[in-house]
Amino acid sequence: MRIFKKTSGSQVVAYCIVVQSICPSNGKVIAEVTQATVSEYEECVKNSEAAWYTWTDLPEPRRGEIVRQIGDALRKNLSALGKLISLEMGKILPEGIGEVQEYVDICDYAVGLSRSLSGSIFPSERPGHVLIEKWNPLGVIGVISAFNFPNAVYGWNSAIAMVCGNTVLWKGSETTPLVSVATTKIISEVLERNNLPGGVASLCCGGSDIGKAMASDPRIKLLSFTGSCEIGQQVGVEVQKRFGKHLLELGGNNALIVDEDADLDMVVPAVLFASVGTAGQRCTTTRRLILHKNVYDEVLQRLKLAYAQVMPRIGDPLEENTLIGPLHSETSLRKYKETLKQITKEGGIVEVGGKVLDVPGYFVEPTIVTGIAHNNSLVHKECFAPILYALKANSIEEAISLNNEVPQGLSSSLFTQNISKIFRWIGPKGSDCGIVNVNIPTSGAEIGGAFGGEKQTGGGRESGSDAWKQYMRRSTITINYSKQLPLSQGIKFG
Repeated sequence: MRIFKKTSGSQVVAYCIVVQSICPSNGKVIAEVTQATVSEYEECVKNSEAAWYTWTDLPEPRRGEIVRQIGDALRKNLSALGKLISLEMGKILPEGIGEVQEYVDICDYAVGLSRSLSGSIFPSERPGHVLIEKWNPLGVIGVISAFNFPNAVYGWNSAIAMVCGNTVLWKGSETTPLVSVATTKIISEVLERNNLPGGVASLCCGGSDIGKAMASDPRIKLLSFTGSCEIGQQVGVEVQKRFGKHLLELGGNNALIVDEDADLDMVVPAVLFASVGTAGQRCTTTRRLILHKNVYDEVLQRLKLAYAQVMPRIGDPLEENTLIGPLHSETSLRKYKETLKQITKEGGIVEVGGKVLDVPGYFVEPTIVTGIAHNNSLVHKECFAPILYALKANSIEEAISLNNEVPQGLSSSLFTQNISKIFRWIGPKGSDCGIVNVNIPTSGAEIGGAFGGEKQTGGGRESGSDAWKQYMRRSTITINYSKQLPLSQGIKFG
């Protein structure tokens, strides 16, 4: 990072920060991006507000048509944008392409939504009156996304927010600015072809100063934030101070429970996919594996063999044979090493993995740990790296209790063939997470599953059947189409 001065004549107008985009596969700088100043942020917000007056006047199906075109433009750039995600973020190419596909899918969903948004008409107890529930757009929606999904998170929010009639102001992650710029360029070309202002979907690259400005800005009617619990709490408090709306998708620390009657042939690939995919950097990564005591040893042994098979396939995320890419940054690498050091200090046993690869970049071995108690602070704190804690439970009741005891509550999964245990798991005394899965991984939810966070995970829904309501305000309207005012009967005026 470096700082330079913007001048006007001999006067310093602003100090600008240039950040480096670093490829996690080799640690080399691939680009430099100038971040916005707070005054430039002001310009972005004003443009977003001005664009709203044009955008919200378009009928919902017309807004849906624009989003459809955005989806088509993303399809045309699927491979190139997916490669850029792999290059800058570090996830393997199929995951990079898959992330763009998620944005495409939510565009398709939003197009259908644009033709089904509606209010309701209710009967009134008063003659000549009707009650109407109407939904209207909020205005300018702010989106702050994280490095691990530098494209899809913005898509989940923006596609739905746009068809609802809002304009969107985006601050992408400081460490993935190229993906943010490329995505916005694709969208802006669609807007230009349709003679629409760029403020409908604008980008403001920046650091914490821009994030703080968005959180405290009453012109940002809803702020969607994806990131850590610590920063998310600060964002939530700041937005609440101004009685604004927020949508928070924070930590996961997700558990996968394996009951004694589970199909272990399904369990092993599911755990492997959910715990090592994206090098353990998904919000829905499996971090705690809760095994019934009767299958604990067998599952652990099978997993160790499965992990050993994928170790040789750690490498360049753009290579076809690679299954596991690098951690995203030097910071992520440091946290991985510090956590493993603490695990050893606490008496934990590294069953497999646990090493930093002696190659350029931020490559580590996915790790399975035993010997750490379920209530240890290490287990209760999410380390955003491929570290999996194997825990033992004596019953389904104990397993559910272990699932629920952490402060986070994003995703969870139970593997069982017992129908009564399934309904216990999804019921009021079951998982307390926003995503509750059965016989699929914690990271296997579809768009309709909807990322509903609970506890320290935040709250709100970024997709799903009722997610659109997040981006709108509801009005209850009473219309008197009679010639009477029932409440004034018996009173003479004039």
